[in-house]
Amino acid sequence: MVAARAAAWLLLAAAACAPREQDFYDFKAVNIRGKLVSLEKYRGSVSLVVNVASECGFTDQHYRALQQLQRDLGPHHFNVLAFPCNQFGQQEPDSNKEIENFARRTYSVSFPMFSKIAVTGTGAHPAFKFLTETSGKEPTWNFWKYLVAPDGKVVGAWDPTVSVEEIRPQVTALVRKLILKKREDL
Repeated sequence: MVAARAAAWLLLAAAACAPREQDFYDFKAVNIRGKLVSLEKYRGSVSLVVNVASECGFTDQHYRALQQLQRDLGPHHFNVLAFPCNQFGQQEPDSNKEIENFARRTYSVSFPMFSKIAVTGTGAHPAFKFLTETSGKEPTWNFWKYLVAPDGKVVGAWDPTVSVEEIRPQVTALVRKLILKKREDL
């Protein structure tokens, strides 16, 4: 009996000490104004992570739709997380300040924006390496979209030819599921 209890306690202790699997919200990124931000602050909400560019053929369509999605679903249960990137066609050549001014002035963007990063290759930001590895889909152009669940797991990835309107049902369903779970927990 004593040996069984000791074994049970050892199993519980080992489970408690086991490292938890890494997820998207474990990373940090520098926001568009230069402040280091833990993505942990978005845990518990749904995130649509997007590599954005100001001078791309997809810019107008995507920025408008992303802002509308943010307006409709955010910021308590959902956020677009925008990461400017200049890797594809050199279509994000400006400074972070200029990028922010453009997005806020032209599209009234209210979602979180981060500093310009690389999303592919050896210099890719660790958060994007995670998105790529876990989804099996690496960005090949601007406006790739990764849907991240409240627990930090990637549940969808789409290239820029898939519009925000096309993925809206999946995003909305995940937000609705989160809201229902929070109500149950009350």
